[in-house]
Amino acid sequence: WNLLGACQSVCKEVYALLYVIINPTAGNGLASRVGKDVLGVLADRGIAHVAMETEYAGHATELARKAVEAGAETVAAVGGDGTLLEVVRGTNGSKVALGVIPAGTGNDVVKMLAIPSKPLEALDFMLAHPPRVLDAGKINEAMFLNVCGTGIDVVVLDYAEAAKRYVRGILPYFWGVIRALISYKPVNVTITVDGGEIEEHKVLLAAIGNGRYIGGGMNVAPDAVPDDGLFDLLVIENMPRWKLPPHLPKLLNGKIREVPGTVYRKCRQVTLRGDGMRVNVD
Repeated sequence: WNLLGACQSVCKEVYALLYVIINPTAGNGLASRVGKDVLGVLADRGIAHVAMETEYAGHATELARKAVEAGAETVAAVGGDGTLLEVVRGTNGSKVALGVIPAGTGNDVVKMLAIPSKPLEALDFMLAHPPRVLDAGKINEAMFLNVCGTGIDVVVLDYAEAAKRYVRGILPYFWGVIRALISYKPVNVTITVDGGEIEEHKVLLAAIGNGRYIGGGMNVAPDAVPDDGLFDLLVIENMPRWKLPPHLPKLLNGKIREVPGTVYRKCRQVTLRGDGMRVNVD
């Protein structure tokens, strides 16, 4: 009987179609606790699975590729948007479905996909729904899933990363916004949309969205649809710092297009160029 039980356990690992990749450092350690809960639920329900834990930056991509090679049907990412992006890069080009269990700081991808924000509810959602097709973008040779761009949001992220050690959710990004308002210097960029004319801008923000949200819920691309085959380009021209605070609520309520000097359009390809330009990806 013990031998049979051991055989059954091994067979579950060999033939499991669900692989769970956990980033234990995501969400300041939240993903480690969530991962244990997820694995406990799967075990209680008798759902065969293989658990894999990341050990360094980029490891989730390697683990996802191994899962694909092992015959995975679904790879679930337990962590934040960065973890999810790494997993997507590892499953790209395969027919493996992606499961999203939010356990990071911002968790913006689940917002764009209308997946429950509570991890175990997201697990139930994943188990109960068939896969659906989702667009992804490419910046240079790297994939992105949600939003990329340049401008003040990059500076916000610099400060938010430090604050993530103490708080989760949108609070690190609010802190980042406050600090960025003091230190941000506008970026001079040229922008070409769908091979058209070159436009010159001194930008506060230039964002290319497949999804809608950045920074834990800031609605930077309110009309973006993640499966329409199009990007949503948002460009906000630079303005004096003292004019910015009244417009910040528009980032949260989906009215960012009302900010003066804003250009918003649908497109398939965008080229950004600028000296010293820094870009954020998801």
